[in-house]
Amino acid sequence: MLQAAAAARRAAVAAFSTSAARPETGLYGFDVLRTAKGFRRFVDEAIQRSDELVAHIAQLPPAADIVRTMDEISNTVCSVIDSAELCRNTHPDREFAEEADKASMRIYEHLQYLNTNTTLYNAILKAESEGALLSEESRKAANNLRVDFEKGGIHLPKDKLERVNQLNLAIAHLGRKFNENVMNKPGFVDIYPTSRIPRNIQHNFKPISRFKPRGVEEQSNAMNATRQKGVRIVTDSGSVSSALRWASDEEVRRQVYVVGNSEPRENIGVLDELIDARDEFAKTMGCRSYAEFAIRPNMAASVDVVMSFLNDLSDTVRHKADEEFNTIKDFKRRVCNDKSVDLEPWDEDYFIGMMKSSAHTVDPSVVASYFPLSQCIKGLNVLVESLFGATFHQVPMGDGESWHPNVIKLSLHHPDEGDLGFMYLDLYSRKGKYPGCAHFAIRGGRRLSDTNYQLPIIALVCNFSSSRGLTARLNHCDVETLFHEFGHALHSLLSRTEYQHFSGTRVALDVAETPSNLFEFYAWDYRVLRTFALDETTGDPIPEKLVKALNASRNMFPATDLQRQVFYSIMDLTLFGEHTSKPVDTISAVADLKRKHTSWNYVEGTHWHTRFSHLINYGAGYYSYLYARCFATTIWQEVCQGDPLSRSTGSAIRDKFLRHGGAKDPSALLKDFAGDSVIKNSGGGIIPDISSLCKEVGL
Repeated sequence: MLQAAAAARRAAVAAFSTSAARPETGLYGFDVLRTAKGFRRFVDEAIQRSDELVAHIAQLPPAADIVRTMDEISNTVCSVIDSAELCRNTHPDREFAEEADKASMRIYEHLQYLNTNTTLYNAILKAESEGALLSEESRKAANNLRVDFEKGGIHLPKDKLERVNQLNLAIAHLGRKFNENVMNKPGFVDIYPTSRIPRNIQHNFKPISRFKPRGVEEQSNAMNATRQKGVRIVTDSGSVSSALRWASDEEVRRQVYVVGNSEPRENIGVLDELIDARDEFAKTMGCRSYAEFAIRPNMAASVDVVMSFLNDLSDTVRHKADEEFNTIKDFKRRVCNDKSVDLEPWDEDYFIGMMKSSAHTVDPSVVASYFPLSQCIKGLNVLVESLFGATFHQVPMGDGESWHPNVIKLSLHHPDEGDLGFMYLDLYSRKGKYPGCAHFAIRGGRRLSDTNYQLPIIALVCNFSSSRGLTARLNHCDVETLFHEFGHALHSLLSRTEYQHFSGTRVALDVAETPSNLFEFYAWDYRVLRTFALDETTGDPIPEKLVKALNASRNMFPATDLQRQVFYSIMDLTLFGEHTSKPVDTISAVADLKRKHTSWNYVEGTHWHTRFSHLINYGAGYYSYLYARCFATTIWQEVCQGDPLSRSTGSAIRDKFLRHGGAKDPSALLKDFAGDSVIKNSGGGIIPDISSLCKEVGL
């Protein structure tokens, strides 16, 4: 590990210029977090400061001061919430993670108090009614703050408000429990002998062994037993994906699929409780369902608008998805020399991988040789320099600022504007760490004065192999994931809003994933890849022929991938929608939806959705990924594709979208950026135009 850390730092120094050393500080630069127990003081100080600000607002200062002071309360509380969330998901020291967990719940309880504080609510009503808010952003901030109060139930009678507060805390606890179960109880499959697992992936799994008798008559004689080697496949998402892609033994794939889609069993009950709690919460708030409550403030405006959009897209993609399914099935039958064999869900990744490899000369090891992680990080620098005229510089960290030796800190610097923000990179997998890839806010940007701006601080967290530090190679899927999360990071780093309430990704859910989806396109464009994807030995850029083969391979089964996303979205909306009877049998409901909206069988006994963490973070909002994909595809085709690295393209991305965070109406933002046709009115809400997506998918 120390060697990996040293390699990480050496490569980072090579990738970026460095600036002067920073003084000692605490975790993420907060002096109060020099020790784990500092989280207790962090919460205490945030509560004390927010109480002081509430007292100031109680004096009813001018409208603009009310909004700005409210935003300072939000900034104070969010700094604790965001820091605790990052810490409890990534810090290797259990004391830090546990203290962050406690801090998170304490500050969340205080947030519930603030959200139901009538002094604050009446002050924001005063600010709105006075009509003295001069800027569009301040008026929008006041409106959003009022809506947030009302979403917390402040307008309800006392007994109902108390129940809403109880339900909000229960929902937070259940969401945390769900995610902890996903992380800590993934399940496993033991495979004997080791030879049933391809050599190229055996290193991903834990070696195990057992005694195997040589014959039935010798079972009582341990001396005649032989030690048989095997592997234990822990069925987390990464290991399941690897096994399903590469294992030629169908029984191995079946076992991995079934276990991987049947754990953690505890989440069946957790999800049932969560659905009930969210349903009761929404009905107490006067809505028919939690889905209605969640969608009403968004561009879509209603469940009916979203469900109609999803059903239409499901119908649109079905024929091509069925054709792709039959193509894969015919291929399996030829490979197995069996005209009656069925195509099962555990076959999908394996046979699609075979078909792509046979149709296009794409050797994964050759592709990975062009994507050492150090070069991919340089690729991020290429993007910001080409598009925005900015550069990343490594910033040495003080003692206590970092949470792991592999973490590095970068500043995004513009020659005319100075530092634009700071980004921590925590890119390597390790035990106990959040298992996926994500963008975490630590501090939002906001205007402090005419000459002073609070710079955003974020962390980009991934789980790439840490066996060789920054010499590790990425497969192209990982490169796409890195660029996706980098899109979120740029949204945070480049937004310049007056209020942190609107900073970066704090936008309407319908558009939150648009920048991340847009930057995925950059990971597939040869003009981009040739700038940083270089052969480790010769320094030659990745061949254009290889990139064309990668794109051709990617485009072989696009309807299958799109159909899956539609199914996920409909499932999410259904689970948190209206139900005629309780309790909801989520396993049967998801099985029925899979049969209706996909070309694939449902495997009895599985319940994949109990590890689908988006049900927690995006409850009744997963459809926003499809909205964002439509928006991003249109933006790519209309704005970026012609010259993706030009400064004019970068100016459009920054000035017409990223800069505004959530401060502008999202529909107006999109139309100004990509033209009026990017969205459509439908049933009182807004849906994306799907023509660009259909063009991309070949529908």
